[in-house]
Amino acid sequence: MTLDWKRISAALLALAAAGVLFAWAGLLDVRASTGHWRVTDWFLHWVMRSSVRTASLGKEPPAFTPAMLPLAAGHYEIGCAGCHGSPALPPPVAAQNMLPPPPDMNEVSGSWSDAELFEIVRHGVRYTGMPAWPAPNRDDEVWAMVAFLRAYPQIDSDTYRRLAGFSATQSRDFARVLQTCEGCHSSERLDRDSLIPRLSGQSEAYLRDSLEAFVSGRRPSGVMRAALSQVAQEDRQKLAMLYANQPLTDQIDGTSVERGKTLAQLGDRERGIPACTACHDRTGANPAYPQLAGQSAPYLQNQLRLFKAGTRGGGPFAEIMTKAATGLSIEDIKALAAYYSTLSRN
Repeated sequence: MTLDWKRISAALLALAAAGVLFAWAGLLDVRASTGHWRVTDWFLHWVMRSSVRTASLGKEPPAFTPAMLPLAAGHYEIGCAGCHGSPALPPPVAAQNMLPPPPDMNEVSGSWSDAELFEIVRHGVRYTGMPAWPAPNRDDEVWAMVAFLRAYPQIDSDTYRRLAGFSATQSRDFARVLQTCEGCHSSERLDRDSLIPRLSGQSEAYLRDSLEAFVSGRRPSGVMRAALSQVAQEDRQKLAMLYANQPLTDQIDGTSVERGKTLAQLGDRERGIPACTACHDRTGANPAYPQLAGQSAPYLQNQLRLFKAGTRGGGPFAEIMTKAATGLSIEDIKALAAYYSTLSRN
């Protein structure tokens, strides 16, 4: 039996053309949100481990000394913590949604030899976002980082801050955190069309519960979870206190929308819609409930739609609002949002 090379060549060309057509048509999924197939994930990690193992053959680590740790910790805080997190702060949410996500150093450091860690830190890893060491000829720095990674599981937050120095204790000070928050929530930036809420004058309890809900994911928001993922808990508590005590500014006046006013004050028993004023914007209200008066109509509409869809989440009383919003129609939501946006806070 002889091989028909013409047919084989034609078949290979047809296969190659089909692959090009498949890619050109946009059918190859490159979205990070969908993840890899299990076999793809296994294969990529197997290839990586095999490559690192082979490349690390023959490398002998130097003797590690305590002096290596401060050098490596300072670089880790600036160059690595932004993806991997640190003993002081968890990794940013944006990094956790990379494909593959940057690994937790507590889990990784013990799964590689010193020589293999050197290979990864020194040369990086393609298709993962892991960069090569910025100074190609400084193997001494790379070995210091290997020593740091080896010690990483035993380093607590206080020790890490001491080792890393100013960058870990001052780069995210409260003044900078507040400046970041004000970049969106400053009263001067908000108008009647804003999708961003006013925080000034809300109760400290509500703001604190909301911030913790964003951080934990109980209240879904990629924007807020990313913004807060590198903010320490004590700073989140300071933010709640600060905004709760800010004076109200730029209050909105105007005529009420009758339909929204009726729903807000009386509800609709037949449709199972409770009165908003039973919980919100009244004397003696639970401080964990937000004030609605003066918020922009677009922001309120968006929050009510999220509650109605069951995707809003939030503090310990969010479930009450999810049930209350179930019976609201789109017209009800618009009316309520318009009504509360015209009110001034007391």
